[in-house]
Amino acid sequence: MKRFFYNWRFYSFGREQYQQCMNNTFFNNLQNLKQGNLIVAIYAFLYSVIPLVAEELHFFRVGVCLLVAVVAMLIYFISNYVMQQVNVKNSVIYTLITFYYVNLMFFGIYQSIWTNPDKPASVIYAFLVIALLLFINPPQFNFFLTLSASTVFIVCAILLKDYQIWIYDIVHIIIAASISVFFSWQISKLRMGLELSANQLEEERNKYEDQSITDELTRLRNKRDFSNTFQRYLSNFRSSDDWICIAIADIDFFKFYNDHYGHLKGDDCLRTIGAALNALKDDLGIYTARVGGEEFAALWFEKDIYHVDTVIKNWIASIKEKKIPHEKSKVDDFVTMSIGVYVSRCGAYRDTKVLYDLADKALYTAKQGGRNAAVINGDDVKEYKISLKEE
Repeated sequence: MKRFFYNWRFYSFGREQYQQCMNNTFFNNLQNLKQGNLIVAIYAFLYSVIPLVAEELHFFRVGVCLLVAVVAMLIYFISNYVMQQVNVKNSVIYTLITFYYVNLMFFGIYQSIWTNPDKPASVIYAFLVIALLLFINPPQFNFFLTLSASTVFIVCAILLKDYQIWIYDIVHIIIAASISVFFSWQISKLRMGLELSANQLEEERNKYEDQSITDELTRLRNKRDFSNTFQRYLSNFRSSDDWICIAIADIDFFKFYNDHYGHLKGDDCLRTIGAALNALKDDLGIYTARVGGEEFAALWFEKDIYHVDTVIKNWIASIKEKKIPHEKSKVDDFVTMSIGVYVSRCGAYRDTKVLYDLADKALYTAKQGGRNAAVINGDDVKEYKISLKEE
């Protein structure tokens, strides 16, 4: 029994998955609520027009049908407004669904009992069965609405119909209500299962996509992603961005480091460098990637060309803070990097290879000049050097 009630409440998916699915289906429920109320409004409006066409004018009947149509259209516009909002609670849509259901049941009871007290009901059966199949609701919510509507219908039938007719109606309303509860539960469960499967597939896809563009060792983006991102940077930039900057960097004497400390330590060194560059990305919004064994790259936009120095100095500081010992380095007791930077006006280049080669040439100059340095060059920048040893 406990398991039955657990499944009834959480559709056997579990609490967290259930909550996730309900949040994901929020928009679909609103969309279906709009469509459902539009259908009700048209249906009720036609019922108000038919007596006029048939020359059987009943003001009360016309008024009731028009009232149902107006309420349905009001819920339609409210649903449309809610869809435009952000951070709307689920309780709002449950309230709107309740008004939709009450309005529909009022119309059904009026058509099946008030206007035809001497005939068995028919409209209300169809409404009971299909009214909630549009939505993915908690089963207890659907059960409460269906039970309430059925109770009101039975009471009205007993009060307004003959014994032989309301007995017939009660039997059929119980059958219709049971069908409604069962099928709304099963259909919602099926939809939520499909939604959950779609979510899991999307998570898996994102996971594999992230793995395909992420360097496993350093957790930076890999060369493949760098190439694609570099092309996007050249093609897409904001009007507030004047300059695009590309930096290429090498770890100084990394071969000596591997030979002396071993490849496992070399991997640890690369991980540490990767963590430093990831922090740089988080702090300054700089795109960073590992594009080779000990070679790294960075991309970013600048409004002020003089801010390039700030980025490079932050890069320098982040590496120095790690204090990775390097006994075989010829320039320092700790691991250092040589950096080449090229600064270009946004839109001036369309070929990534040209800019990459210009930055690589600046890196070569930094290496030829003694390493442990950054060389900055650009379209409107006279080449200059930042000695990292002095920083």
